[in-house]
Amino acid sequence: MEERPRNLKAMLSEAKDTSELMVDLGYASLFFGDTRMADEVLELEERLTELVHEMREVCVLAARSKRDAEQMSSVLHVVSAIERMGNAAVDIARVVTHHLGIPASLVADLAGAEEVSHRVRVRAESALANRALDDVELPMEVGMRVVAIRRGREWLIDPDGDEHLLPDDVLILRGAREGIGEVRELAGAPVWRPAGIEEDPAISDLDRAVDVLVEMKNVSEAAVGLAYSALLLNDQGLAAQVTQLEDRLDEMREQLELWVLRAGAETVDPSGLRGLLHLGAASEEVGDAAQQLVWLVEQGEEMHPVLAVALGEADEVFVQYPIARGSALDGAVVSGTQIGDDTGFHLLAIRRGGRYIYRPRRITLAAGDEILATGPWEGRAVLAQQCGFRLIEDDDTGTVELVPSGEPAR
Repeated sequence: MEERPRNLKAMLSEAKDTSELMVDLGYASLFFGDTRMADEVLELEERLTELVHEMREVCVLAARSKRDAEQMSSVLHVVSAIERMGNAAVDIARVVTHHLGIPASLVADLAGAEEVSHRVRVRAESALANRALDDVELPMEVGMRVVAIRRGREWLIDPDGDEHLLPDDVLILRGAREGIGEVRELAGAPVWRPAGIEEDPAISDLDRAVDVLVEMKNVSEAAVGLAYSALLLNDQGLAAQVTQLEDRLDEMREQLELWVLRAGAETVDPSGLRGLLHLGAASEEVGDAAQQLVWLVEQGEEMHPVLAVALGEADEVFVQYPIARGSALDGAVVSGTQIGDDTGFHLLAIRRGGRYIYRPRRITLAAGDEILATGPWEGRAVLAQQCGFRLIEDDDTGTVELVPSGEPAR
């Protein structure tokens, strides 16, 4: 079994990944109508609560002077925001566990996402049992990657490629929805069929409310990605963008409440609409947690060095690359969140002409655009190459430089 991390850096990194996994699983439980997936969120909450408690203990014990206390306060601030995000994920999952009810049109819109999360148990005689993750090559074979493994009561977040999958392991995967059937077959699991959700014929038109809620989900997720990036880079500009997104979430929640109330007036039993209001509040809370993260940057507060190290070693990394004229991505059409060919990166936003375009549904990239994306560490150089640059890293300082592909390294 994996030993629980005891140092602050490892705990911070794990807590960040855990809270983001909880949000993913919360929304996935809605799409699949899966109470077991929602229950996984509640189990992860217990793990996150333990991590938060341990991190607060470490921070208090480490503050031996006024200077230490000032720096540790920034860590406590981030820990509180991570805990807040996890609590919002639990609220999302409760829509399923408490049967609050959501319209089928919302499930259909969530199903249209380019990436979804899924849960499957490895059977003893399956093709995955007792094999290493690197050997089964799930990202290449089925388009899904294992982001966590539950082994009994233990969780392995962001497992290494040499981790062997054991019978009865519960895998949490993320990737293309089309890969669900194949990965379940490899795991020896029964054929998956989407849960049937019948629309109440008394409800007339919830399209506007559903569209607002889906947009709130997208904006809140973009805000979290930008918030961690702003912390990592100590970037005031990114922090300001997070605040703007949080303001948009406030406005969208007011719009959502208006459309739900109007829809409720047209149905005999409006109780089935509670889930929409509950989800709106949870999505806004995710955005509020993102804004809490960037408060440190906005106020120019001194941050403890462990924050940059821990966030830099988290499950995914953030990049901000310009697109060079004539590069592979110059003129490329992006119709989802995936950016580049075989990079593993997903688009958070595009900066164009001084303005940010967040999670565009379909857009043509052009030279001069700047992409903000998150993805695996090993995919950075590939994405940089497709943007028209070579990634040069200084082994001594760890600094990274983008050099145009046609120029020699300095």
